[in-house]
Amino acid sequence: MNSKSRIASILNAKSLGSSVTGFPTFELSDLHIQKELDFILPTNIRLGHLAEKIVSRLIQSSLNYTLVYENVQILEHQKTIGEIDFIIEDIKKKQILHLELAYKFYLFDPNISSEGIHNWIGPNRNDSLIEKLDKLNTKQFPLLYHPCTALQLENIDVKTISQALCLLVSLFVPYDFKTKLDSDYQKAIKGYYFNFETFNNLDTSDKLYFLPPKTAWGIDPSENKIWSDYNNIKEQLKKSIHEKQAPLCWQQHQGTYMEFFIVWW
Repeated sequence: MNSKSRIASILNAKSLGSSVTGFPTFELSDLHIQKELDFILPTNIRLGHLAEKIVSRLIQSSLNYTLVYENVQILEHQKTIGEIDFIIEDIKKKQILHLELAYKFYLFDPNISSEGIHNWIGPNRNDSLIEKLDKLNTKQFPLLYHPCTALQLENIDVKTISQALCLLVSLFVPYDFKTKLDSDYQKAIKGYYFNFETFNNLDTSDKLYFLPPKTAWGIDPSENKIWSDYNNIKEQLKKSIHEKQAPLCWQQHQGTYMEFFIVWW
């Protein structure tokens, strides 16, 4: 995995704003970083943790914020009751901020609800945007005010700490979806999704494909150097669908690039 491409994909990812999430928004563009960063990335961690490692380095490299704490495990009776992602400080304003970070891929299923916010689900339908927001509201942000938290944040009065969310998303809509979504969602749409039967019926004869590992999700497909024809990915796709795993697929065709999920449901 090209570390520069992976870092750039996080730094340039779109975030959902407070009009959707209900929380104050922290944009990674708020970090003043003078030079292009490149550093060695771990290869044996999940995508969400990889994003946290990258954002940690971005904060440490910024000129306007300092990293005070990260991944603070809050303990009660020697048992972990939660984790605070970041405590950072605005150098100029001397303002301490509790920052929660999430890096998510959601697909829009218009059949779930008449309320759009309920229709964003994970590729395998085992998580959703509304569930994530509920967890933030009931567990992750209130954790700052748990009595055990103050004991672990030395010399900081938790009452003076502000809170914000950086919810980075890549969004996908159904194939041939024509409805225009709210602008906060629209700006984050990266592609579409369909089932294997629909994909199999498309003209694939002169197109090239790559099935990125999850740690590469979100990288621009144009950065990829290894491509295969349809026949060389077909069996892998069948296996994923059989195992009820929706793969992300990158496509190259006549100098243009696309990305889409192939779902099993």
